[in-house]
Amino acid sequence: MRVHILGICGTFMGGLALMARSMGYQVSGSDTDIYPPMSSLLQEQGVHIQPGYAALQLNPRPDLVVVGNALSRGNPAVEEMLRQRIPYTSGPHWLMNELIPEKKVLAIAGTHGKTTTSAMVAFILDTLGLDPGFLIGGVPGNFPVSARCGKGQWFVIEADEYDTAFFDKRSKFVHYHPEIAVLGNLEFDHADIFDSIQDIERQFHHLVRTVPPDGTVLINADEPRLQRLLEQGCWSQVQCYSTRGSAAATWQAQTLAEDCSAFEVTRDGHHCGTVQWHLFGRPNMSNALAAIAAAVTAGVSSAKACATLAGFRSPRRRLELISTARGISLFDDFAHHPTAVRTTLAALRSRSQTGRVIAVLELRSNTMRGGHQRHELADALTLADIAIVRWHPDLEWDPQDLAPSSDRTTLQVYDHIAEIVDAILTQVRPADQVVLMSNGNFGDLRNKLIDQLSQLH
Repeated sequence: MRVHILGICGTFMGGLALMARSMGYQVSGSDTDIYPPMSSLLQEQGVHIQPGYAALQLNPRPDLVVVGNALSRGNPAVEEMLRQRIPYTSGPHWLMNELIPEKKVLAIAGTHGKTTTSAMVAFILDTLGLDPGFLIGGVPGNFPVSARCGKGQWFVIEADEYDTAFFDKRSKFVHYHPEIAVLGNLEFDHADIFDSIQDIERQFHHLVRTVPPDGTVLINADEPRLQRLLEQGCWSQVQCYSTRGSAAATWQAQTLAEDCSAFEVTRDGHHCGTVQWHLFGRPNMSNALAAIAAAVTAGVSSAKACATLAGFRSPRRRLELISTARGISLFDDFAHHPTAVRTTLAALRSRSQTGRVIAVLELRSNTMRGGHQRHELADALTLADIAIVRWHPDLEWDPQDLAPSSDRTTLQVYDHIAEIVDAILTQVRPADQVVLMSNGNFGDLRNKLIDQLSQLH
């Protein structure tokens, strides 16, 4: 069967392509944003990618078109698909009905931390012999691919609240019908499709409604909105977890190191194990606690789950350390929401008391470009000593609005990547921590800085 995927380089659709290819499908695809790591993963597996969405890409006619949620009416490929009456479907529907119809789904939902938590759960289950399938919205550090079918009964999926397709405006995660659902946090995001936090809460409650009565909903007790979500009704088993001592939580984590690189896990007050690992920061500790609770619910030993995380490697672009040249720590991170920016910078602050923290931010996401949370973003950036912001031509506000009220943080705004590289190179010094934050390629700034920092004298 020949399948053509529109929007193939997105993390979700690219993962589908990898799974389908491994199952024997002939897979091709189109996209406008073709860049590593997803483009490299696809090409290594023999998936042909065509730039843009020209109508002629559907000739010869494929047997099926899988439509990504970034595509809408008026797109040349979509119009050609409809003109030819080619059968089409959405990614989530195809996944559940054709690729993994017999699997038990373990879904990781939340505004932040989905990719890392999904990768942790998959890694724990895989290391302990359960051979799970998974679809992770990034490139995991412990697996050569971001998605696979697996031979075991469990399928771990990063469950996104974004809409499904131009013909199905429900959140993607309502298609997954999980046996275990993890809800890590809930904040306003995706201002291009949601008008309010209440709209997002409604979609999350739709997910809760799909969990069977003997299934499990794992809730972060440190997030008040999630507690209010449960009050709307839950018909499944509920377990709560907390890193801040919530009395409502079955699962708890207590720090054994200031930067959260070591912590103890308890369940109902009883010691389960100790995690000592390469990651740091409270958000990662919370992600790990959720992953351990989910893996134990899926059937593994809590002590073994804790011990396994010593070998966990963070997914690419999730506070990923990419260079230590000249004593300067360069990180790449996917943060594109004020809370994610704040927690990323706080984690770096907890890691070092000597050098400065230099935040480099691209205002790329739809929510960022609209300026819906610019005041919260300005507050988050005060955790940096220097905040370097890239101006975007589609901005609906002035990034100078991010100027801090105190003298602690210096704000610098630039139009071009070359200017940002020069600004960093002229200001950075040994022991500094530089973090790049964007949900896109950021003009290949990552590789440009790795190259330039290695040449510093």
